[in-house]
Order: sequence, then structure tokens, then C-alpha cells
Amino acid sequence: MSEPVILVEKSGGIATVTLNRPTAMNALSRDLRRAIAETFEELEADENIRVAILTGAGKAFCAGLDLKELGGDASAVGGNSGGVNSTIGDKDPVTSIGRFSGPVIGAINGVAITGGFELAIACDVLICSENARFADTHARVGILPGWGLSQKLSRAIGIYRAKELSLTGNFLSAQQACDWGLVNRVVPAEELLPTARKLAEDMLSVVPQCLPAYKKLIDDGFAQDFGTALKTERQFSNAANKSVAPEEIAARREGIQNRGKQQTS
Repeated sequence: MSEPVILVEKSGGIATVTLNRPTAMNALSRDLRRAIAETFEELEADENIRVAILTGAGKAFCAGLDLKELGGDASAVGGNSGGVNSTIGDKDPVTSIGRFSGPVIGAINGVAITGGFELAIACDVLICSENARFADTHARVGILPGWGLSQKLSRAIGIYRAKELSLTGNFLSAQQACDWGLVNRVVPAEELLPTARKLAEDMLSVVPQCLPAYKKLIDDGFAQDFGTALKTERQFSNAANKSVAPEEIAARREGIQNRGKQQTS
């Protein structure tokens, strides 16, 4: 029996999702793309799962679309099918990751190339090992991105840096990615998943309803101009904060103070 192309481990409100095609550098075959989409749909339906960690098995996070598979199927690249992004209808992996209402932590263990780069920046927070590298090789392959990379990357690192990466196909090291603000931090490989897990646990420690609500507020506002985003924030907060009692805030403030003492001691 063949190994599943994706592994899911659930524990304490956290789902660790592992791309599992290590011999193919976790390249995005049709089966893997579909599995990612369906996995995140299932996680969204699971009320016990509030945070997800996405990583790759072996030495790579994800080497992008499976070019070997595409090379044997000309219809998968162009024509009336709508290209590589339409081979599984509306179940593309990036859209499905985005529909998960909780935070998704990308634990980038190795190369994240082209479609793999798109998967990485679909996450809400990126932690990467010293072995991680990023590259947008769409232009070198001869196709254009369709999962948001051309727009998200410039918003994450600035338009000039994004153009440098996308118009050359050059690789970005883990440390440079951190210096450019693409990833949150770089850690030794053996500390990658423990660090991601600890961050997920920190997220679970906030007021439960605030976790998806605050994520949505940030994402919705980020997609708008600044003035509209401020109005969106006011509307969100006015609606949400009405239900919070003063005594709840007082009790939680004491917990924050205690946590601050612990983290600085």
C-alpha cells in the first residue's frame, strides 16, 4: 500500500499537516493539491482544531507543481481547462488554506519553490529552519502565478524586492528572508516544529473567540486601502466589544500581567 500524500496529526487543538512526498520534494501533484484542499476543509469543519501547522516531510517544504506530471499532460498547462490552477476546480490548496478560520503556521523545513512558495505565503506566520530557501521560478518555467504570489509577495517584502525575486527566479536564503520581513524567525532544524508548536500553544491561550475574529479583521483590512480598513476595524470592534463585560477584562488583565512577568523573568 502506498504512503498517503499528506499526514495529519491532531493534538490539543492543533493540527500538524505534513506534505508527504519526500522523494519528490513534496511536489504538488494533482493528488497532493486535492489532499491539501480537502484536509483544510476538514480541519475547518472540526470544531476542536483551532490552529494548524503546515510543514513538509524530508528535506523540502515543497518544490512547487509536479513538473514531471505536467510534462506528460499538455492539457494541464493551458487550453480551455484554464491552466494548472484549474485542474481541481475550486479546490486549489491556497484558497482552501485561506478558508481555514484559525491561524496557519508555516514551518518551512527546506526549499519552498514557486507553487511551494505560494503555499508558504498562504500561511499566517512563517517559521523556517536554517535549511529553508525560497524562490519564485514561474518566469523560468514559462507560466504566471495564479494563487496570489504576484500580489502577496510585494505586499510582504515591498514591490522592488518582489520584482527582483520574481523577475530573476533567484533563491532567497532563510536569513535574508528574515531580514526582508518575509519570515518571522529562523531556527535550527531540530527546533523548527517545537518552535511552531509553542507558538501555536501561545495562540490557543488567547480568548478563544478572538483568535479567528482578529485574524479575519487583519486580513480583511489588509486587502483594503488604509482609510477603508480603519472603518472596517471600527465596525468590527463596535460589534464585538459590546459583548465583553468589564469584569471579564479586569480578570484577563491580571492574567496578562502574570504572563508578562513570566516571560521577562
